[in-house]
Amino acid sequence: MTHPHHDHDHDHHHPHPRQPDVEDAPLTWHMALTEALAELIVAKGLCTTADIHRTLEKIDAASPAAGARLVARAWVDPSFRERLLADVNVAAAELSIDAGGIPIRTVANQPGLHNVIVCTLCSCYPRFLLGGSPDWYKSKAYRARMVREPRAVLKEFGVELPENTRIEVHDSTAELRYLVLPDRPEGTGAWSEERLAALVSRDCLIGTDRPRLP
Repeated sequence: MTHPHHDHDHDHHHPHPRQPDVEDAPLTWHMALTEALAELIVAKGLCTTADIHRTLEKIDAASPAAGARLVARAWVDPSFRERLLADVNVAAAELSIDAGGIPIRTVANQPGLHNVIVCTLCSCYPRFLLGGSPDWYKSKAYRARMVREPRAVLKEFGVELPENTRIEVHDSTAELRYLVLPDRPEGTGAWSEERLAALVSRDCLIGTDRPRLP
C-alpha cells in the first residue's frame, strides 16, 4: 500500500528509540502464538523442527549485500532493471539470491520522486535482501511519523529533498514487501558492479539514505 503524504515540514527532531533485545524482553502474546504455531506445524507434519531452524539461520545470515547486488546490477544493466521492477523474487534468482517466498516490489527513485518504506502495523521487511531490520524501523515513532510527515523524518536521517520532490511512502505487509531502487550517483559511469554495490547501504534500500560517494 502506498500512502499519500502530507508535506508539512516540522523543524524539530524526534529520537529513534532503541528496542530491547528479544532475549531480555518478557514473552509477549505474539511470541507465545508464534511458538504455538511452530509446534502445531511440526505436529501436523508440514515441516520439521530442523527445517524451521535452517530457515531461521538463513534469515539471520542475510545481509544488505544481497539487495545491494540487485541495485548495482540494475544500474549497469537496463534489461535487468526492467526485470527487477517486474518481479524482485525472480530477478534475484538470476543472481542466485534467494529473496524468500513473500512477493517483493521494487520502487524506483527518479528525478522528482523519492520512495521510502515503512510497516505501519508491525515490522514487515524483506530480511532476505536487507538483513535484520534496525531498531528504529520497528519503533512506533518511525511507523507513525513516516506516514504523517515523511519529509521531516527524512530530514532527521540526513536526507533533505527539494520542495518539488514528491515522496511516496510504501507500507509493507505480510503479503507484500518493498525494495527501494535508489538513483545511481553521478561520476560512477566506469565503476564495476562490485564497487557500485559498496555504495548501497541498508538504509538506501529502505529509502532513509541515498548512495554517497566516499
